[in-house]
Amino acid sequence: MNHAVESAFVPETRFGFWFLGTDTWVIHVVRAALNDLVKLIPARRASYPVILDAGCGQGKAFKPLIEHFAPERLIGVDAEDKCLQLARNEAALETTPIELRQGNLASLDLPDASVDLVFCHQTLHHLTQQEATLREFHRVLKPGGLLLFAESTRAYIHSWIIRYLFRHPMHLQRTAEEFQAMVRAHGFDFGPQNVSLPYLWWSRPDLGLRQLLGFGVPARREETLVNLAAIRK
Repeated sequence: MNHAVESAFVPETRFGFWFLGTDTWVIHVVRAALNDLVKLIPARRASYPVILDAGCGQGKAFKPLIEHFAPERLIGVDAEDKCLQLARNEAALETTPIELRQGNLASLDLPDASVDLVFCHQTLHHLTQQEATLREFHRVLKPGGLLLFAESTRAYIHSWIIRYLFRHPMHLQRTAEEFQAMVRAHGFDFGPQNVSLPYLWWSRPDLGLRQLLGFGVPARREETLVNLAAIRK
């Protein structure tokens, strides 16, 4: 891996790398996010021909992306070769052509206006060049193209369990409101109807124990997740 790519993100811990390959990750994080995101899409199309999975990791989103959006071609970009090695196994299971690339999301080797949909799921909060990455998403998306954005917020990333088990650039974490403002500032359009703030059990400090014991969900809280569907202006 070259230094430019390596310095653009904070790699996961050994535990984190293992966890991102589990069925728990696929079912409760990837598929849960996509099931929520599809409800937020304005004027959803039957097919998005070219999809960019930005920070594709081990390729666990390939199958659900194909199921939801019927692409003709899928491009997976990740900074880590060890992730892409496993992503190749996932790609081999699909009939849809999947192209895998190692690279920096802040400097994509893709033509302008060449992508119909960018899927950025639990990726931006690992990156050290977040603003440049959003500029690249805007550049490679066609006018009217779709950004599906799903991130954990500062409240979650700064929680004790995440600090202990995972690794992130802690000084660059953002609130749900800050993420929305940053996406909007980089040329994307969305409204309140295109935003969801799920409070999933795994994102809570008590892992959902309070609700399980019958005490409900706190009405006043700092949001731990933000999902949004935005259109490239």
